[in-house]
Amino acid sequence: MAKKRFSRIYVEITNVCNRSCSFCPGTARAPRMLSVDEFSIIAEKISPLTDYVYLHVMGEPLMHPELFDIISIAKLGGLNVAITTNGTLLGELSEELICAKPYKVNVSIHSFEEGSTEEYLEYINSVFNFADKASDAGILVTLRLWNKGYDEGRNINTLELMKARFPGEWALGVRGARIKHKLHLEEGERFSWPDMRAELLGDRVFCHGLGDHVAILSDGSIVPCCLDREGAITLGNIFSDDPCQVLSSPRAEAIRSGFKNKCATEELCKRCGYARRFKI
Repeated sequence: MAKKRFSRIYVEITNVCNRSCSFCPGTARAPRMLSVDEFSIIAEKISPLTDYVYLHVMGEPLMHPELFDIISIAKLGGLNVAITTNGTLLGELSEELICAKPYKVNVSIHSFEEGSTEEYLEYINSVFNFADKASDAGILVTLRLWNKGYDEGRNINTLELMKARFPGEWALGVRGARIKHKLHLEEGERFSWPDMRAELLGDRVFCHGLGDHVAILSDGSIVPCCLDREGAITLGNIFSDDPCQVLSSPRAEAIRSGFKNKCATEELCKRCGYARRFKI
């Protein structure tokens, strides 16, 4: 079987979120949710390009009222589904989500920044309960702590609770640990999102955008990566354009070639703190 062009494609099924986290700049775009029919069009168009669809750019995917129909459509189209969530709705949607059997669920547990100790414990226990059941059911679960240096000590408490709940393997890796089969911890530094108003960081940079992934916003805009939250580098629209032609356009080829040569050709990329994670 021929290798697909991208290891994954991000699809933003909604840009609406139920949190306002300090690390997330949000979006100025109008609130929007993809319809099931719109997602069906996207799934059909991206299936020749990838085997994995990640329901994530901005927004909280578990807020989408037709999430489980969307997962079913993706799977019927041969796509493995990954979801990134802040975890606040896992308590009420846990059983249904496990039954839907996505390939992977990433839980950004660094999203819980405010609230009493009681609220925090209720939140983290609901996340742990889901993680335990989902991983046992064969779903890959990654618990993310992407806020080193900005957590005011809460990460330490979270890790203590995690180790008490999951004594498991705790096989340490480069970015975290394997807790048990299908359950992982992923740690990372907080980063600055790319922003056209941000400080110019220079054009010497490497990024995987348009290399192993691409993203589609809820209005259909095709952008090079999942951090282009405003569609500053819109290359085309999935509903009106052929994605293969869009991704082979002169602008897309210039971006891709630039990254291969460790050079950013777009102004937004020159202002991306995340890309500075990659050593060049």
